[in-house]
Amino acid sequence: MVQEEPRGEVVAKSDAPREKKPSVFAQIALFIRQVFGELRKVITPTRQELLKYTGVVLGFVIVMMAIVYGLDVLFVWLTAYVFGVPGSA
Repeated sequence: MVQEEPRGEVVAKSDAPREKKPSVFAQIALFIRQVFGELRKVITPTRQELLKYTGVVLGFVIVMMAIVYGLDVLFVWLTAYVFGVPGSA
């Protein structure tokens, strides 16, 4: 692999003319056409797939809630053990 030596140029020169930037309305129309093009690619899940995905998400949320609850109980117990319960002395 041979690298070219820099020639002191800061900006690359181009002999090609600049492309004319489309108007704001043309840009909006292009964006909307691209959105519809992407929406055509979307595949709607079947009822069975939807129920399966919903069950997986709910199961994950329940597991995460159990972990957070367990850590909360652990930290409350640890804090009460280290600092003592106020008003019990």
